Amino acid sequence: MLDIVLIAGSSRPGSQSAKVAHFLRQRLIALGNTSAELSQVLDLGAGPLPLWPAEDNGTWADYSQRLKRADALVVVAPEWNGMACPATKNFFIYTSKAELGHKPGLLVGVSSGIGGGSPIAELRSSSYKNCRLCYLPEHLIVRHVEKLLNDEQPASEDDSRLRARIDYTLDILVQYGHALKPVRAGIDLSNPAFTNGM
Repeated sequence: MLDIVLIAGSSRPGSQSAKVAHFLRQRLIALGNTSAELSQVLDLGAGPLPLWPAEDNGTWADYSQRLKRADALVVVAPEWNGMACPATKNFFIYTSKAELGHKPGLLVGVSSGIGGGSPIAELRSSSYKNCRLCYLPEHLIVRHVEKLLNDEQPASEDDSRLRARIDYTLDILVQYGHALKPVRAGIDLSNPAFTNGM
C-alpha cells in the first residue's frame, strides 16, 4: 500500500474541491491502494497557509512533515477566473524537493461549469520546478462539479463515466507510486548546490 496525500486546493471551507479530494481518497482506500491510516486530505480551506512569505508559516510545519512521508500526491485544483486559485499556487511556493522531489503527482481540475482545464495547464507549466514533483501524463477534470460525486451511486451517465475514469487514473497513479520509490532512493535530495530547478 502507498502513503498518499491529497491536496484540496481551494481556500473556501467546505469546498467542492474538498468534496472531490475526499471522494478520491475513499476510492483509493476501496480499491486497496492505500488505507485510512496511510492517506490524508490536506484541505487548504480548513487549514489555510498564510500568503507566502509570512512571519508565521501557520500549518506549514505539519504539512511539510506529512508530505515528506508520502509516496504520491493528488492535487485537486479549482479553476477561478480561468486560473488555478491562489491557495493552490501559494501551496507550491512553500514546497521543495524535500517534500515532493521525484514523487508522482496527479492533477485534478475542478470547475462549476465547463472549464477546469486551465489549472492543469498552469500547474504543469510552473509548479513542479523547485519541488521536482513528477506529474503524470494523465489528469482528471471534474466539470459541473456540484452535480457529480455526491452519493455512493452515480447520479447520471456523466457521473458514471467520470467514476470509471477516476478508477483508471488512480490505478496509473499507484503504478507510478511504486515505480518511483527506487528512483527516489537513488537520488541525493539533500544536495544544497541544486536546491532550485533551472
